[in-house]
Amino acid sequence: MDHHHHHHLTPPPSPMENTAAGASSKPPTPASTPNSRLASGAPSSRHSATPSHASTTASAPTPASRTVYSDRFIPSRTGSNLALFDLAPSPSSSHDAAPSGPASSSGSAPATSPYCALLRAALFGPDTPDRVASSATACSSSSSAGASAVGTPATGNIFRFKAEVPRNAKRALFSGEEEEDALFPGIFTTRGAGPRKISRSPYKVLDAPALQDDFYLNLVDWSSHNVLAVGLGNCVYLWNACSSKVTKLCDLGVDDNVCSVGWAQRGTHLAVGTNQGKVQIWDATRCKRIRTMESHRMRVGALAWSSSLLSSGSRDKSILHHDIRAQEDYVSKLTGHKSEVCGLKWSYDNRQLASGGNDNRLFVWNPHSVQPVLKYTEHTAAVKAIAWSPHLHGLLASGGGTADRCIRFWNTTTNTHLSCVDTGSQVCNLVWSKNVNELVSTHGYSQNQIIVWRYPTMSKLATLTGHTYRVLYLAISPDGQTIVTGAGDETLRFWNVFPSPKSQSSDSLSCIGGTSFVRSYIR
Repeated sequence: MDHHHHHHLTPPPSPMENTAAGASSKPPTPASTPNSRLASGAPSSRHSATPSHASTTASAPTPASRTVYSDRFIPSRTGSNLALFDLAPSPSSSHDAAPSGPASSSGSAPATSPYCALLRAALFGPDTPDRVASSATACSSSSSAGASAVGTPATGNIFRFKAEVPRNAKRALFSGEEEEDALFPGIFTTRGAGPRKISRSPYKVLDAPALQDDFYLNLVDWSSHNVLAVGLGNCVYLWNACSSKVTKLCDLGVDDNVCSVGWAQRGTHLAVGTNQGKVQIWDATRCKRIRTMESHRMRVGALAWSSSLLSSGSRDKSILHHDIRAQEDYVSKLTGHKSEVCGLKWSYDNRQLASGGNDNRLFVWNPHSVQPVLKYTEHTAAVKAIAWSPHLHGLLASGGGTADRCIRFWNTTTNTHLSCVDTGSQVCNLVWSKNVNELVSTHGYSQNQIIVWRYPTMSKLATLTGHTYRVLYLAISPDGQTIVTGAGDETLRFWNVFPSPKSQSSDSLSCIGGTSFVRSYIR
């Protein structure tokens, strides 16, 4: 069952209730209207006595058997046959009389369908004692066919589901690693009052053999068309988040390696930076290389698009602007960094480019400058993590390496340093949520954690762990709800961390990165 909507959560009325109503009651008086509010206290004092036509019976009914009508509806489940719908928590804890007929057999065992597990949790809350056991049963039973179809993952299989479960992963397997409460994201998410629930476990873990453990590389990016690009060794692979189809885009050969990947905003063209200093442009829809630019002398570890302008940062300390419409390899060269350029991000309005280097410097450039217009020297380690706020013009976040461990915020409009937070670990990546004023940071030495922050208070909403190596790679889905993280442990982990957009359409893509989830298999 791929889709579960909220309107499925209302069970049909119990036959026991219908029978009781037909045997001992008559239709309510006109005082009962659909607009009557639910009351949880004692019956209303405005009782109407037994209808006038009932007084013609030979003897008046006793108080115990008299039918009382009210203009209030007070719900009660005491007469419901929950076992009939496989919803009873357990036969031993049920206080109802044992039902007769087929209902008794269905109620004698825990529900084994995902629908029953979801419905029971929605009705009785997530803390029902048998929820964990029944959910695990549901996951394993409903996925047995899929697990046999996929087979046992092998190290050589690109983007197969991980077969082994990390020690701290509290979830059952189904062909890959899926967390049971993430199969239907959003159902148990708290809205409005109270903190939002963020699952502490990834809902999907994929194998990524040969994913490098190199702080200065940027090997994962997620396109606006919901396709994940991953650089593995000397190859680039594309993973479609809707169909789970894996495509090998390119192979650089034995003499070169992938150092960075970056999608253009439209999601059809991918830039690839290589260890030899080349920058390649690929048409992902046709799997065809459009051009190769060989202007850098050393590896290209950072890429950033601004419309048709591609910026590349290299170990040769320079930043080049490439206009893919022009014949020249590059149209502008930016100099200023004294060491490798490892972070590069254009602002959302394409008016400012932020660059971070191994020289501990954070620079801001405008589209026409060849020297930085703003220079920030407060970081005490390499600056790879850079993120522009999509909510406030000119708000920039940056993170420092092992010797620094800080996330700093800057107002590039007024050229001011706003705040600093010591995270306690090397900051590898930053990404801002488009849906809410929050951001995610990924970390290396020494905790390898992922932290969700609320801005501007910088209070921690969640700390996510599971990677056994530095979390060097980070990308966010097109809908802004899901992040994918990558590490030298050769895994890609998918996490639901942000809420859905407020203007969410009901016919959104049913896939990872869309607004609902369907099970996908890596074949």
